Amino acid sequence: MASSAKPIATTNEVIESAVIRAPLSHVWHFLKLPTFDSFWSAISKSEHVKGVSDETDVVRWTFKDGNVVEVKQDEHSNLDHFITYSTINAEPELTYSGVVSTIRCWAVTSGEFENSTFVRWTSKFSSDADLGVIEDAKYKRQDALKDLAAAAAKMYKASK
Repeated sequence: MASSAKPIATTNEVIESAVIRAPLSHVWHFLKLPTFDSFWSAISKSEHVKGVSDETDVVRWTFKDGNVVEVKQDEHSNLDHFITYSTINAEPELTYSGVVSTIRCWAVTSGEFENSTFVRWTSKFSSDADLGVIEDAKYKRQDALKDLAAAAAKMYKASK
């Protein structure tokens, strides 16, 4: 008798956010693809990929676990404080077709968290990404946001 188990339905989007207790300028400083290794402790090296057209910004992230991911900057706005990038290559090869991520920052201007920054990191995966991929991305984004908060707070304290 054949199994009638259906795959578990899941969303193919990860949304993680954090309030970082540092001004927007201190947080935004870190959000350039070639310098993600300056805050994200999971990355051992971040470098531009040579030989790509001048109109395309591609960066290779080498993670401490040995995985390598090449990301292409799709958008970057210093006015609206967001960066969008897509994964174009990975070693080992990804188990899904693709993912597009956006990190957006807003200054918190009043209240308990005045002079802080609200950061939202979204990742939209192709429909062939399974639940394991989505959960892994969720925890990696949470860890990266903690690292970003620590780096920005350190920079902020040093500037006082």
